[in-house]
Amino acid sequence: MYEKTKEKIKELMDQKVFSGVSFSFIANGKSEDHTWGNAQILPTVESLEPTFLFDVASLTKVVCTTTVVLQLMEAGIINIDVPFKNYYSVFEDEKITIRHLLTHTSDIQSYIENRDILSKEELKTAYNRVSSGEHLGKKVVYTDTGTILLGFMMEEVLSKTVIEIFKERVLQPLDMTESLFLPTDASKIVPTENHPIRGLIRGQTHDPKAFVLAEHAGNAGLFTNLTDLKKFTSMYLNDGMYQTTPVLEKSTIRSLLDDQTPNGKGHRSLGWDLKDDLSGRSLLFHTGYTGTFLLIDPEEKEGFVFLSNRVHPVDKRAEYIKKRDELIGIYLKEKITFKDESLSF
Repeated sequence: MYEKTKEKIKELMDQKVFSGVSFSFIANGKSEDHTWGNAQILPTVESLEPTFLFDVASLTKVVCTTTVVLQLMEAGIINIDVPFKNYYSVFEDEKITIRHLLTHTSDIQSYIENRDILSKEELKTAYNRVSSGEHLGKKVVYTDTGTILLGFMMEEVLSKTVIEIFKERVLQPLDMTESLFLPTDASKIVPTENHPIRGLIRGQTHDPKAFVLAEHAGNAGLFTNLTDLKKFTSMYLNDGMYQTTPVLEKSTIRSLLDDQTPNGKGHRSLGWDLKDDLSGRSLLFHTGYTGTFLLIDPEEKEGFVFLSNRVHPVDKRAEYIKKRDELIGIYLKEKITFKDESLSF
């Protein structure tokens, strides 16, 4: 399945774009899984095992934060088109809505001076004071700030820390038993960057904001593997059900394939990016800074789960993004071919 895509992944590993990769193609009710290469190359070489956990960075946004916000929306606890301040009372801007935050159209002026040296409470206070700009609702600008604020909102609405909420509402219903936050044992975790200040980051969240916010971070912090991310993906491919457990409603999953930006022109959904396949249909897509992505086609019930350690030991972001987009292009071409071949039987 997807032979050219696999060839490209091997090529990227040979080029040292990443030293290790774990990925899965899901189609026709089956999956094909692969784990190749090394979990780390510094300070010693260590082989990547299928059970090892990756810091999936911003995949936390769609796996956890978006899922919970959608659940609260379904339950009528929140309305995504009223001021965000209605649900998170200490927030100062009265114009920003949850839809703005989920679709990255809040035009948040999110620069925080000396951000990485602030304490947890100082950083949270700084985020409470950010405000929208003149392009509110009109322009998509990707930012971590939206999901950080949504995490704070969940804590106020549900009276628990955000990682407790994620465990109860996402990990447990999806039987994601290998996934966790704030690891205490780093031995089975794939290292990320060899950071100039923090040293080799292993078993700690790579994202500097989530590292400081810890149990209150809604933008990053999930450590997971292929087995558990396939469970999450299967829920999307089965109309919001995981086995016999409802996680999201079928109508919610379907609505995510529509442009959900306020003006309908931003090509983003609630939490998710929208990526067109070669026929022009929308697929759900999201990346993680550390070298991860999910590409899900709920209509044709197909998925591509990709986990790499591309920031280890050195972060070469621009090079990786170019290569990643080439890889996805090859996959989308093969996806059309794979569908045509399946229909011919």
